[in-house]
Amino acid sequence: MRQTYIVTYDVSDPRRLRKVFKTLKGYGDHLQLSVFRCELNHRELVELRARLGSIIHHDQDQVLFVDVGPEEGRGNTSISTLGRAYHPPERRAVVV
Repeated sequence: MRQTYIVTYDVSDPRRLRKVFKTLKGYGDHLQLSVFRCELNHRELVELRARLGSIIHHDQDQVLFVDVGPEEGRGNTSISTLGRAYHPPERRAVVV
């Protein structure tokens, strides 16, 4: 089952910051400066945490994972905004 996570980070070094950003781009949707929305199954979550854990300096940087619920349930409706509206990305199957 896929869960929706809000992943946010505070990384002090510009090189590590870019690596964290590029890694997260492969797992989710960039919402704001250091904020991503990721729909992950358990394996993907473990993989992402391991990849980010190898990039950051654990005594200087921080990555937060907020589980907002199942992708098909609360995960799609739990984000609200002030100002500009948030529109979740449309998911489509891509046939290759």
